Amino acid sequence: MKLTGTTRKDLALVIKKDIPAGNSLLLDFGGCIIQAISSTEALDKALADYFKEFVTDSGTPEIVITAHEGPTPEFDFEFTVKQPDPGKTKIKEEWVDLPDGRIVRKRITGMHFIFGKGENVAVGPCLENSNQVINFINNRFIEWKLNRGGFLGHAAGVIHNGRGISLAGFSGAGKSTLALHLMSRGTTFVSNDRVMVEENGAGLTMFGVAKQPRINPGTALNNPALCKIVEPELKEEFMSMPIEELWQLEHKYDALIDECYGPGKFSLKTKMDALVILNWERGGGEMKVAMADPRERHDLLPAFMKGTGLFYLPSNPERKGDPKVEAYAELLTKSNLIEISGGVDFDKAADICLHYMENGRLP
Repeated sequence: MKLTGTTRKDLALVIKKDIPAGNSLLLDFGGCIIQAISSTEALDKALADYFKEFVTDSGTPEIVITAHEGPTPEFDFEFTVKQPDPGKTKIKEEWVDLPDGRIVRKRITGMHFIFGKGENVAVGPCLENSNQVINFINNRFIEWKLNRGGFLGHAAGVIHNGRGISLAGFSGAGKSTLALHLMSRGTTFVSNDRVMVEENGAGLTMFGVAKQPRINPGTALNNPALCKIVEPELKEEFMSMPIEELWQLEHKYDALIDECYGPGKFSLKTKMDALVILNWERGGGEMKVAMADPRERHDLLPAFMKGTGLFYLPSNPERKGDPKVEAYAELLTKSNLIEISGGVDFDKAADICLHYMENGRLP
């Protein structure tokens, strides 16, 4: 399929004419209504199954996304390669900026995403790559929140007893693992890897992303609520591995919140009473916990700060780059900052986080 046109508007018109989309799904993401319109019933069903806890039958959409099933499209544009993240070598994405938007191309799958000025179009082998359509929907929500003044955080999140906490950490610290330990203690899930944080007067509100956790075998086998998702024939192999090797495996599982913890345990909006930063390491001795002042501990904040990436276009053209560490520090003065250091101990950390959410203070 060869697509011609020089603007986002022109390209979107051609796609919508050639591959009509008429299967509509309404989603409620923390009060933001999103309409996802698919060209096939199969994709509509796949999205409805994945987002089943957020499907709604009413509301006026703030965001509209159309997904068009077809062969990989061809463009006359010269795309720019997105360089791999540090430690990675595979090139996965390319992009081109248009006068009124952007196209992001996924090199491996052939999916293309066209967006800008409120228009959001996915085109290509959508059903085969429904995970990328899901990510596109979630990225549209992230952009919508950031363009209303929110800050992006690289964190998981849970809520309990009316108190919400974000969980961040330096690479491999285990924020998602700790969140799932807390889920086993009765908390409600807010987010696995991203939160959007905004001021609400004297405090903060955080919004999660409707993305089910993807966990490694080490996380699954050390959590009774999750170990059942590991194939029986692989359990013995995984359990015989050295602990460091087990936790570094690239093998991933989807931990569906409703199946592992029951329905009604995934909420995308809550107060953010505290940010917990995991600044620990395996073999680091006794685990320690302490309150910290974000204005004095700029060294901790990069664990929480997250760049916006290719799928974000600011609505204000004067916005230059992502917020600096000083802006994050000022934001976080409206919450409590808790540092957990020393050695890794998920059970003890979960005890501390649960105590905080139940009592509003550390033990």
